[in-house]
Amino acid sequence: MAKNKLVAPVLKWVGGKRQLLDTLKPLFPKGYKSYCEPFIGGGAVLFSIQPKNAYVNDINAELINVYNVIQNDVDELIELLKLMKNDSKFFYEIRDWDRDREKYQSLSEVQKAARIIYLNKTCYNGLYRVNNAGEFNSPFGSYKNPNIVNEPVLRAVSNYFNKANIHFTTGDYSLVLKNITKGTFVYLDPPYDPISTSSNFTGYSRGGFGREEQIRLKAFCDKLDSRGIKFMLSNSATEFILDQYQNYKITRVQAKRAINSVGSKRGNVDEVVVTNYER
Repeated sequence: MAKNKLVAPVLKWVGGKRQLLDTLKPLFPKGYKSYCEPFIGGGAVLFSIQPKNAYVNDINAELINVYNVIQNDVDELIELLKLMKNDSKFFYEIRDWDRDREKYQSLSEVQKAARIIYLNKTCYNGLYRVNNAGEFNSPFGSYKNPNIVNEPVLRAVSNYFNKANIHFTTGDYSLVLKNITKGTFVYLDPPYDPISTSSNFTGYSRGGFGREEQIRLKAFCDKLDSRGIKFMLSNSATEFILDQYQNYKITRVQAKRAINSVGSKRGNVDEVVVTNYER
C-alpha cells in the first residue's frame, strides 16, 4: 500500500516517537504479515510505516475514540473543530465538560473526540493529563495561533484507516497480546520506568504504570518470545530495565524529552530499544 506523507500524528502525546523514527525503523524485522502496537499513544510509528494489517490498542479510551471518529466521522469532526476558539474562557468551558459525568456521557463520540483534539492543541505544552477522578486538568496554553483544525492530516489519516485493515481496541495491553499470531510484529512503547523519583508521569491514565506493571510486561515479552513472535520494546535506560531485559538484544538510543514544564529539562536522555531477533 502506497504511503502518504500527510499521514502523521494528530495529537501531541507523552513519549511520542516522531523524533526517533529514523533510529527505530532500521531496527524493525525485515518481514512481517501484520503489525501490533498495544500502547499506541500518538501513533508516530504506525503512521510512519502505515502497515496494511494492524492491531492498535491503548488503555486510554478517549484516545481510541479519537481514532475511531477519524475513521468513521471525519467530516463531522472537522466541522465541529472549526467552531472551537483559541480563547481561555472557551477552553475552560470545554475542559470542564467531564466534571458532570452524566452530561459528559450524553455527548456524541464526535463531540468527545473534538474536545480531546481541541484541548490537546490549546492546553499548556500539549500535555494530556487527568486527575485522580479521571478529569482532564491541564491548563490553558495561551498560544497565539494553534493549529486546531489540521484538515489535510485528519483526512489523510482517515483515508489510511479506511484503506488498511486496522483493528482498534481499548483496554489492558494483555488482551491484544493474547490474541496475536506468529507473523505479527509487536512494537511495545509502554509508560517508561522513571529515571528519577521526580520524573514519574502518572497523569496519562488513572492508576499509573509502576514497577509491578513493568515486571508483568516483561513476562508477556517472554511469552511472545516463546511463541516465536518478534517484538521491539522502548523504555528508559534505567538499571531496573537493563536488568529485566538482559537476556535480549539491547540497543541504546538518545531521545529528546519534549514535554516538561521546565524548559531547561527538555534535553537528551538515554533510552533503550529491546528486541528478541537479529535484524
